Amino acid sequence: MEKMWAPWRMEYIRSIKQEGCIFCDKPQNDTDREDLLLYRGESCCILMNLYPYNNGHIMIAPYEHTHLMESLPTGTLTEIMQLVQESMKILRAEFRAEGFNLGLNEGTIAGAGIAEHIHFHIVPRWAGDTNFMPVTGHAKVLVQGLKESWDVLKPHFDKITL
Repeated sequence: MEKMWAPWRMEYIRSIKQEGCIFCDKPQNDTDREDLLLYRGESCCILMNLYPYNNGHIMIAPYEHTHLMESLPTGTLTEIMQLVQESMKILRAEFRAEGFNLGLNEGTIAGAGIAEHIHFHIVPRWAGDTNFMPVTGHAKVLVQGLKESWDVLKPHFDKITL
């Protein structure tokens, strides 16, 4: 068996697991870089995924703590889709994304990691990004650290006006 070293994962392993909901709590903090929060809108926010599928993997979450899509007001749904559009423009320009996966996993049975608070995922994609590492090594290679990605993306998200 080959060994793959990922010493940066030790921070997660040793960290104290927080109570509460990240989608409710993080927008209340003033530690955006630490929380990987990119944008606060009128009814939702944009955060980077702490365990990304690819570099630039972000999430859009309504402030309303709900597990049901149909409970969101039309204005919130409209803002989410506008932010999806703006986010894709930014990721296309800054990370040269060639395509995207956009998704919502509603409910644990659908694969939601945080089932009690719905959120949309935007995953940038590139030709050849599904290489041998996830299949044979059960690992994903990310080419840039999360905080470094936040530093690159944050100025662009600061310019969003809806």
